[in-house]
Amino acid sequence: MKTALIVIDVQQALCEGEGAVWQAPALIERINGLTARARQAGVPVLFVQHESPGSPLAHGSRGWQLADGLHTTALDLRVGKSTADSFLNTGLKLRLDALGIEALVLCGMHTEFCVDTTARRALALGYPVTLPADGHGSAGNAALSAEQVVAHHNITLSQITSFGPRVRVLASADIDFSA
Repeated sequence: MKTALIVIDVQQALCEGEGAVWQAPALIERINGLTARARQAGVPVLFVQHESPGSPLAHGSRGWQLADGLHTTALDLRVGKSTADSFLNTGLKLRLDALGIEALVLCGMHTEFCVDTTARRALALGYPVTLPADGHGSAGNAALSAEQVVAHHNITLSQITSFGPRVRVLASADIDFSA
């Protein structure tokens, strides 16, 4: 099954925010490991960047840039988005179809928003999803710490059965792109 790795919203403003700082360096290191292994296996890597005019994520601003320390190559693809859904009005599905992609590995920032929404939309579109248990992060919220948000979504997303395709949760070190 041909797979793509999608890195969602690992952007400067989202990795510097209060609550995200605890995890950003380790998260970026794990994502760099995933992208390196994906590239080595010939798996396409797509970086999705959220943009919102008049905010720290305004297109072209420092906050909109990919996070410091995140490794990219000229062969990586970029997709801009303006909602939590990486597929909505972005052309992502068309790009994946053109590449013959049948399954996705999703990682990135804001588990409870963009990672969750993109995972659910991917399932609805027929893509099985692998979610690195330690490859997505959150700033937390008033009710849950960042660690609790991540743990909750690892459990919740892996239990969704209504779409047909499933979310498989693995440690990022256990994801094998050559299989």
